Amino acid sequence: MRIVAGMGGGLRSGAVASITGAMLVVVAAAWGCAGTAGEEPADLVVMNGKVITVDVDLPEAQALAARGDRIVAVGSDAEIEPYIGPETEVIDLEGMLAIPGLIEGHGHYMSLGQELTQIDLRFARDWDEIVNMIAAAVTDAEPGVWIVGRGWHQDKWERPPSPAIEGLPLHHGLSEISPENPVLLEHTSGHGVFVNAMALELGGISRDTPDPEGGEIVRDPRGEPIGMLRETASGPVEAAYGRSRAGRPAEVVDTERREWVRLAAENAIENGITSFQDMGSTFETLDLLIQMADEGNLPVRLYMSIQETAEDLEGRLAEYRMVGRGNGYLTIRTIGEKVLDGALGVHGGWLLEPYADLPRSAGFNVTPVPDIERSAELALEHDYQMAIQGIGDRAVRVLLDIFEASYEEAARRADAGVDVPRSTDFRWRIEHAQVIHPDDLPRFVESEIIPSVQGIFACSDGIWVEERLGPERTLERGYLYRTLYDMGAVVLNGTDPPVELIDPIASYDCTVTRRLPDGSFFMPEQSLTREQALRSYTINNAYAAFEEDLKGTLTPGKYADVTVLTKDILTIPDDELSSAEVAYTIIGGEVKYRR
Repeated sequence: MRIVAGMGGGLRSGAVASITGAMLVVVAAAWGCAGTAGEEPADLVVMNGKVITVDVDLPEAQALAARGDRIVAVGSDAEIEPYIGPETEVIDLEGMLAIPGLIEGHGHYMSLGQELTQIDLRFARDWDEIVNMIAAAVTDAEPGVWIVGRGWHQDKWERPPSPAIEGLPLHHGLSEISPENPVLLEHTSGHGVFVNAMALELGGISRDTPDPEGGEIVRDPRGEPIGMLRETASGPVEAAYGRSRAGRPAEVVDTERREWVRLAAENAIENGITSFQDMGSTFETLDLLIQMADEGNLPVRLYMSIQETAEDLEGRLAEYRMVGRGNGYLTIRTIGEKVLDGALGVHGGWLLEPYADLPRSAGFNVTPVPDIERSAELALEHDYQMAIQGIGDRAVRVLLDIFEASYEEAARRADAGVDVPRSTDFRWRIEHAQVIHPDDLPRFVESEIIPSVQGIFACSDGIWVEERLGPERTLERGYLYRTLYDMGAVVLNGTDPPVELIDPIASYDCTVTRRLPDGSFFMPEQSLTREQALRSYTINNAYAAFEEDLKGTLTPGKYADVTVLTKDILTIPDDELSSAEVAYTIIGGEVKYRR
């Protein structure tokens, strides 16, 4: 029996961590007996397929065996057959592709579950269609009940609204069809909302309301709010919506939130996701997930980050830091996704120079820089990772400055023997990193800072991003995934659900083709190879969560997390990539989804 011993083999050359020879000896000792005569039967055997392990010691195989929640052997069908016993579940792949369980590298777990209960606006062809959708919802709603939807994007409509301010509609049509129901429609980016007159009133927003720090109330030429609230300006309306839901019985709230957990997991698993890296949850959400982990009721592996102000983090980080709770289903060890800036789609990304299509603005600093700096201090003190949003090139530069200063301070303290951090393996992350000044690119590698990008954004944003940045700035600074990879950065991947559909096949397709919906290509020189893209969804994401010894490759000793696809995405023609489907999702040796 051929035994795979390497446990970190999927990381690309230049990544900052590797598995030592001593560790390989330990692994070989622990698992080297697999496949010998008298071996205990496996609980699950997957065979007769193309098994891509993302492990350099055995890159390709036909089959694997799992016992409990771990892989015990990988090899040929003949080598794995002795693991089949009377009670072994055997899956005949019939030539399909098995890969390490796909890891969603950046998403918003509870928001995904919640969004699945709201009106989905992402496929609306224009503003009029959205108004009609809301009108239909109003007919079924009692007066005073909030109508909530998400997913609209003005640059993706087939025709602009009329009248319009800066490409955005005015609220009057929406207010006319919903005079007694407040309406809150979240932009697909999550960085702005469009509301009707009643919602503006409940939020206390009028022509006399000043713009808050880090946000903007978009107004018509007379100074009247049009209904669009960028970034922090949405706070008063969202608070009003929150008040409308306060006072409900605790059991009703608990049932609702558990349903969001279930829906998000169901959506992830049917798309081949075995682990989900959440970028920002409250202590309240974490309390629920901890309870569900202890109950054994988490259906997908979660890597959670805490999104609270630095003031609220004080004194609470130690009690929440946990790794692998609930049999490996819950880890909390990250501070994020505090949004340093906003999104390009709503002109919120914080840029070094103004927007090409909105010269009066260079975007917003949403979370105050001192809050990020204090959070970084707390992260060092309590051995937390930082994972902070930086979309615009100014935001990216500020985060690089903060991170590098934190690393230097940690080194200074270590040299002085004072307040030595428990770990100097930081793996701090900049989430999205969509626009990067050329001067800042080398800093990701030099300072070992991880760019957490989303391949699908190149295609969803590529149809409009040149309008925001202009062609020269886009080419020089925008969505530079291949440049980062070739420089030696550990490039991640994901879809940022619910901003985008949680569809790793679509994100993989865009990562390797940069093909836009109209058939054109957006900066195709920044495409990754098929193998690089697969690593960005498996071992690189595992590494970014300090989990490369548990996930990311199909290696004996690691979790038996496997995604099976109906087509070989490493070899099929580009125009067939989107037709690949998930056939099986296996988590911890248990089949969680069958097509």
